[in-house]
Amino acid sequence: MATGNLKINMLKGIFTLPTTQHMQLIDITSKVQSQVSQTGVEEGVCYLFNPHTTAGLTINEGADPDVRADIVNGLKEIVPLNYPFKHMEGNSPSHLMASLMGASLTVFVSSNMLQLGTWQSIYFCEFDGPRSRKIHWQLLSIN
Repeated sequence: MATGNLKINMLKGIFTLPTTQHMQLIDITSKVQSQVSQTGVEEGVCYLFNPHTTAGLTINEGADPDVRADIVNGLKEIVPLNYPFKHMEGNSPSHLMASLMGASLTVFVSSNMLQLGTWQSIYFCEFDGPRSRKIHWQLLSIN
């Protein structure tokens, strides 16, 4: 592939997300798709970053809302909520859960659409809410 005439574009933004529960998974697929749609980028890569230490991002099933509850309840079984953690703020389980989920995601974009599987949705994972959170996004395209 010749690179002499290629132009690399990087678009970016931030959107705010209010959370309403201490622990919850919030479907942000439509918010992310809206950001992508507004750019007009046909082909590219969308990067999402969560700058919070007690929240995460994940891609998982979006068809059955029980999956979200199952993930939160499963994490509560994996991470001991009553362990005598040394972190004095009292939210160590939230930090551990956030580490398990991760802080960033990468999703391909084609025909100005996120390329998710049939059952996939993008979730913001709140583990220390309710709070006002931010999601950073960047969209890389090559013309």
